[in-house]
Amino acid sequence: MATTHTSGADSPVHDLRADLTGLATEARRTDLSGIDRMDTEAIVRAMNAEDATVAPAVGAAAAVIAAAADAIAARMARGGRLVYAGAGTAGRMGVLDASECPPTFNTDPEQVIGLIAGGPTAVRDAVEGAEDDPRAAAADLDALDLTGDDTVVGISASGRTPYSVAALRHAAERGALTVAVSSNPGSPLGAAADHAVEVDTGPELIVGSTRLKAGTAQKLVLNTLSTVAMIRLGKTYGNLMVDLRSTNDKLRARSHRIVEMATGAADDEVGAALSASGGDVKTAILTVLGRVDAEEARRLLRACGGRLREAVESAAPGD
Repeated sequence: MATTHTSGADSPVHDLRADLTGLATEARRTDLSGIDRMDTEAIVRAMNAEDATVAPAVGAAAAVIAAAADAIAARMARGGRLVYAGAGTAGRMGVLDASECPPTFNTDPEQVIGLIAGGPTAVRDAVEGAEDDPRAAAADLDALDLTGDDTVVGISASGRTPYSVAALRHAAERGALTVAVSSNPGSPLGAAADHAVEVDTGPELIVGSTRLKAGTAQKLVLNTLSTVAMIRLGKTYGNLMVDLRSTNDKLRARSHRIVEMATGAADDEVGAALSASGGDVKTAILTVLGRVDAEEARRLLRACGGRLREAVESAAPGD
């Protein structure tokens, strides 16, 4: 049987069309209406010019992003998790950021989680109608047994995606911290959040393709939230990535360079420190700077909650 498409004045589709009409991300750049007739380099330059507006738009939201990052870090320090929830491009951005935290910051795979409407299959293939199912969002979060120490970040360019909005509302009911990331100020998603990061990226180069500027803004915001939280959790030493996992030749070489940059030690001393520490960068740095053996370095790191700077300052060089 053929599916009936209803778009009359009383239909949900008609209501949604009315909603989209008022969204900046759905507006049309009339000055680009002839983009298909432009030469290729002109299109590239036009797209680059549009992309250049994203970072300043994110910067305008710096204060609220910082507040959200501090709140996330405080809960993660108590054992809470960071959970991203979105549909389509927004969901994929959350999955991407979550998947990069373990190799970058040595987090447990269950510490930063990316939920996408339609499940893992939706990362590669569109799952029709998944974003319109608020009950799925609640079910996905219930499977995680949320606590008050967890944070749920709802992501949606429009700020009205049912899956994302429902995720924040359900998370709030469970006592979790809620953060909204959208590109339309005054959105339902923002209204449902403790911290509303609403980056006004304006109309897209191609109408309806919010994987462009809005997607870029989402990536920048999520990178910032997770990275700042990890810095606050002691996952870096200055701007050095000291909690990385040395799981391949490139990362082993990077580990060596990081220990060298952190300590200023000679190549042989760095190699010996890494060998004694079993390849653990933090331990190796502490053995050099604190003039302690690997066992004592590990003890100091445990006592300082894994915060290398505190461990270095607590060590007694020369003892």
